[in-house]
Amino acid sequence: MSVRPSRAIGVIAGCAALAGIGATTPAIAANDQDGDRVAVAGSTPAWATPAAKVGGTDGGAQRHIQVALALRDQPGAERLAKAISTPGSASYRKTLSANQFADRYAATERTVDEVRGWLERQGVRITGVAANRHLVEATANTATLEKAFGTKLATFQHRGKHGKLQKLVAPESTITLPSSVRAAVTAVLGLDDSEKTITPQRVDRRAPMAQAAGGAGCATYWGQTVNTGVPQKYGDQSNALCGYNSAQTRGLYGLTAAQTGAGTNIGIVAAYNAESTFADANRAAAKFGAPPLAASQYTVKLPDGGFNPDPACEPDGWAGEQALDVQAAHTVAPAARITYYAGADCRGLYTALNKAVADNQVGIITNSWGYNGDETSVPPSSRQAMDTIGVQAAIQGQTILFSSGDAGDLSGVAGKPSATFPSSHPWVTAAGGTSAAVDGANKRMWETGWTSTGLVQSGTGYVPTQDKDGPFAGGAGGGVSRVYERPEYQAGTVSGTRRAVPDIAALADAYTGFGVGSTVPGQGYFEYASGGTSLAAPLLAGMIATAAQAAGTDRIGFVNPAIYDLAGTSAITDVKHRTGGVWTDQLLAYGGVSVPPGRGSYFADFDTKPQSLQSGPGWDPLTGVGTPAAGFAAGLAK
Repeated sequence: MSVRPSRAIGVIAGCAALAGIGATTPAIAANDQDGDRVAVAGSTPAWATPAAKVGGTDGGAQRHIQVALALRDQPGAERLAKAISTPGSASYRKTLSANQFADRYAATERTVDEVRGWLERQGVRITGVAANRHLVEATANTATLEKAFGTKLATFQHRGKHGKLQKLVAPESTITLPSSVRAAVTAVLGLDDSEKTITPQRVDRRAPMAQAAGGAGCATYWGQTVNTGVPQKYGDQSNALCGYNSAQTRGLYGLTAAQTGAGTNIGIVAAYNAESTFADANRAAAKFGAPPLAASQYTVKLPDGGFNPDPACEPDGWAGEQALDVQAAHTVAPAARITYYAGADCRGLYTALNKAVADNQVGIITNSWGYNGDETSVPPSSRQAMDTIGVQAAIQGQTILFSSGDAGDLSGVAGKPSATFPSSHPWVTAAGGTSAAVDGANKRMWETGWTSTGLVQSGTGYVPTQDKDGPFAGGAGGGVSRVYERPEYQAGTVSGTRRAVPDIAALADAYTGFGVGSTVPGQGYFEYASGGTSLAAPLLAGMIATAAQAAGTDRIGFVNPAIYDLAGTSAITDVKHRTGGVWTDQLLAYGGVSVPPGRGSYFADFDTKPQSLQSGPGWDPLTGVGTPAAGFAAGLAK
């Protein structure tokens, strides 16, 4: 067997701040009186500016925080993670267990005790310590936290999802810690409300699932229904799809009946928990042709302390996300076990993700959420938390997937092209999106990059929609990071010096979407077409599970170096621009994207560059290196 050339992952900007932390952490004096304090750079979000300040905060209000502890040897952990993840390396896929990782790299029990002791002396109540000793969970009122961290909290105005103004709390100035504590702590999460801007990367097309009279209904496969009562833009077009079923979705990627993900474990991280998820998955499986989800295949890990139904986190909106993630992963890998890690709210997602890594019971972790805005608006403390989580996952052989977003290059949301976070982090696999046509025999006809131009009928033709986004009507996130340097696994494939997103893609366009069934709180059970890169991430998780099955293991690790090695081979289909589109009676309102409201006669034109992104030969900022082909599992298994 030939050995693929080795690719090193390279230095990740942002982790370098930990380089001064050696194998041990200095002891924290029990009588520390905070006399010598050190600033924690990057502890305030970019949106917390003096001009945006609109008031103070309630000193008695309770806040939950996470204090992130440094690894004993972050540079050494990164080197090992690279070696384990690099095809051709002598250490390739020779992973450590969670206990081995903790013994070698995690903060010591003594360090944990000293940090928690300092926090308790400040009046902060400890509510838990993660099994990997990365996060110390704690609660205190605002006044106590202000004194402990040497800052004042204030309320700021921030423009969030759909342009809605939010009032978010954040420190007015950089936080400080006693010098004896600073070396042990990399970040403090929860002092600001940045995580309240996190949203699921999903959209649902609630069009009727049945055929409608006059040719205006959805199509069960590409071109099966074409509304001839409206202008025809292309010779090959279709009404929007009803939602691909199991056979169609599996046919799109050339999956065989034997490719089931048997022996693998997929983790899903999201906020809250819909108790109807398991029943909905089986009701939808009966409708769309997937095997039943056995009770033994589905486990829910609830957060300690229960849920926080914060309206800013849109609690009801996560039920559809959970349904989509479970059903998409199960459709592609019907024999895989699924564990759902529930965050207490949108501010508890890092805790849930870290638990999935610390438990080390799942080999693949899919995340269909991200910040609703530019990655530079995310406080460095949140980005630093991902440094340790990502490195540990790679060393343990876990794959972490993140959806790349649904607002394209973000210029309509953030005012400038940018990548999204956490998908831009170099230790995660960023999932881009495609629009896809499947024929009546469940075979892939073609795929193109998912970015939609919204057109509205005018007489005998169509004209572009006009709103704050212009004709842009949703599309996969992508572009160049302003935060991270280009990792070496992208060298030779991606030009430039910065991390580029996405890495690989799967079906994401809701107009050619995936059939889902879920219970909407207070309304009942519905079946509909769903999409967004929220769909692409769990589909890819299922396909990576089939690769692990082919390799005879339950995990294959951080896959980016291997994926870039497979670019240009039969394992990956290079997605290129293809002219096409669908007629629809409504345009979908993806997160932060403006479209005309209500029903009408619209056309969603595919991949015509309504922003700066378009698919093309080789790596592109909508689909990365492409989308899995029939040989993907076998290629990735090597």
